[in-house]
Amino acid sequence: MKKEKKMTLTLPVEELVGSGNLACQGCGANLAMRYVLKALGLRTVLCIPACCWAVIDGAFPHSCMSVPIYHCAFETAASTATGVKAGLEMVGDRETTVVAWAGDGGTFDIGLQALSGAAERNDDILYVCYDNEAYMNTGIQRSSATPTGAWTTTTPVKFPKDRPKKDIDAIMAAHYIPYLATASTSYPEDVVKKTKKAKSIKGTRFLHIYAPCPTGWKSRPEDAVKLGRMVVQNCIFPLYEVEHGEKYTLTMKIKDKKPIDDYLKLQGRFRHLKPEQIKLMQEEVDHNWARLLKKCEAT
Repeated sequence: MKKEKKMTLTLPVEELVGSGNLACQGCGANLAMRYVLKALGLRTVLCIPACCWAVIDGAFPHSCMSVPIYHCAFETAASTATGVKAGLEMVGDRETTVVAWAGDGGTFDIGLQALSGAAERNDDILYVCYDNEAYMNTGIQRSSATPTGAWTTTTPVKFPKDRPKKDIDAIMAAHYIPYLATASTSYPEDVVKKTKKAKSIKGTRFLHIYAPCPTGWKSRPEDAVKLGRMVVQNCIFPLYEVEHGEKYTLTMKIKDKKPIDDYLKLQGRFRHLKPEQIKLMQEEVDHNWARLLKKCEAT
């Protein structure tokens, strides 16, 4: 008689995101929150500006979350978190982790000034950007995180986005903050590991989490995890860390780099692209990957 294999848990058991939240099926932002809170635990305060998560947690006075939330204006996630941290320290609490939790619109665009200010001061906050590459909560409008060639409601099929995605990680590294890392919701152990590391560090920490959005990407909910893996394997969204703006470390080495074609085919937002456009996008990915490898080798 064969012995049953015991399941080995690789993630913390505690669940701080409850059932009944208002996320869409396959929502990467929902997974990102779940994994980050598993790593941070109950001694956490969230500062959430206008974004999908301003809705997902539920209508006041109810919430699916087990930690306090401070809802704030679109552009103020980082400055609000800085204020909350200062207030906690005034009453002797130096242990609670204060998190600014924002989407790419509230990070790459509208909230960049507050984020840059907090980073320059090295305020003791953890900033998490869940990146679904557009303003999804307000109608799928283009943001500066939207990739080249993508359809959105403000970059329709005949006029797709013709500019590359903003390199927010290079911008944050230029502030010489203690810790920066990229992560994907399809690699939960990596998300938890990096979040725990960020928690252990004082100063401004920045987590950039790739979070698939089936609604905005015109993809199937059941493909969300697959897309989160493919984007790492084809090096569109590499996984790495940067410490003090200088030490670059790949946290997932890619031996067999995949082409971007299959990744694009799963998303309706790229369905209009012609082979020559995809070729240019592949060249952009290859260039960015080679540049990152040089940075990692240099440290």
